Amino acid sequence: MRRLAAAAALALHAAAAPAQGLKTAGEDRGIALGGFYEFTGAYTHAEPSHWSRAVNRLQLAARGDLGERAKWIVSGRVDVDPVYYWSNFYLPPVEKDQRFNAFWRETYLDFSAGDWDLRLGAQNIVWGEVVGLFFADVVSARDLRDFLLPGFDVIRKPQWAARAEYTRGDSHLELIWIPVATYDDIGKPGADFYPAPLPSPTSASQAALFLDPVRPTRNLANSNYGIRLNHLVAGWDLSAFYYRSTSAAPTFYRVPGGVPGTVFFQPRYDRIWQAGATVSKDFGFSVARAEIVYGGKQNYASADPLAPEGVVSRETIDWIVSADFVPFRDSRLNLQAFQRIYLNGGADAVALKSGDFGASVQLSAKVTPVIEPEILWIQTFGGGGSLVRPRVNWLAGRNLKVAVGVDIFSGDSDGFFGRYNNRDRVYTEVRVSF
Repeated sequence: MRRLAAAAALALHAAAAPAQGLKTAGEDRGIALGGFYEFTGAYTHAEPSHWSRAVNRLQLAARGDLGERAKWIVSGRVDVDPVYYWSNFYLPPVEKDQRFNAFWRETYLDFSAGDWDLRLGAQNIVWGEVVGLFFADVVSARDLRDFLLPGFDVIRKPQWAARAEYTRGDSHLELIWIPVATYDDIGKPGADFYPAPLPSPTSASQAALFLDPVRPTRNLANSNYGIRLNHLVAGWDLSAFYYRSTSAAPTFYRVPGGVPGTVFFQPRYDRIWQAGATVSKDFGFSVARAEIVYGGKQNYASADPLAPEGVVSRETIDWIVSADFVPFRDSRLNLQAFQRIYLNGGADAVALKSGDFGASVQLSAKVTPVIEPEILWIQTFGGGGSLVRPRVNWLAGRNLKVAVGVDIFSGDSDGFFGRYNNRDRVYTEVRVSF
């Protein structure tokens, strides 16, 4: 189930800048404070209907200068969800996992020396050019307990890394080293968006078939590292990269049980490598972007009962092309086409279907200065299913945004979106930035 989001998962939220809502430090180099409060309430109306979210998120950040060539930022977030305190719909491990969380966000030191910039600490490293998608964005770890439905500033998990950047003229070189990797948070069996298809609600006996993830030993051999080079040519922003890592997303292996004929499933994080390229250009009437990523042999959960440990090894090619338009005043139209290609054996034995080909459209437009309806439709062809997200945004104040919307999943139970076809929900979001 590795990097399935890179094949079809298009939440199409704008990628958030580090420490969203943070004020700019003044010339006096004092400490600047900022952050946001966000409430998301969701009711799953597909049978069996139930309250699925009432999460309150508070993120705080502070930043400052340590002289002319050094800066720092410290930020953290606390999430509290009463649904997982009082609801009896979910299994106890799910309730414990999702009712309260506190974690670091971007927390790092910045230094500069000549043409070099160095960043040390927890940071978001975004390599993709396509806005809000995880294709060439191979470094990011993600919180997937709400699938890809929240904003990307909520989904992204900062990596504890050392990053060096060199800029000269129209060229930019980036080197990264992640000594201790951060992994995707997939939640617990029985959660609404656990990556393995499970019925809703999930019984304790069904959840018991899925073991806890096994993470690699923390040592230098399992550290992640990569290189990325950008160059600007006649308005074309071109880049190429190589990334060697322990995958942030797990693969589900079959493990024999103690009783003959019993099989368990265990998430493991494999050693992988990826290479790719991106291109973008502003044509005035449109901004065009494209990304392509080649993945060396990786293991994927298999539907073949004879597959060793329940996985198959495949090389992959992921590509996406994207274009943004402004069809009329105060509007935005994004069109995209994407595909994952499985090599050396094809997609037939891969358990979770991402589809042969996919496309998405997102349209938003202000009908008044403060009311903005939008719709996102992601459709895969060949088994992945679809996701439709109509939504209305109300810009209630300078730093206040309110939204109501619907998430509609459809498709086969072994499809990337279809596995959640009984998780359709209505939701509301309120965010205050400060």
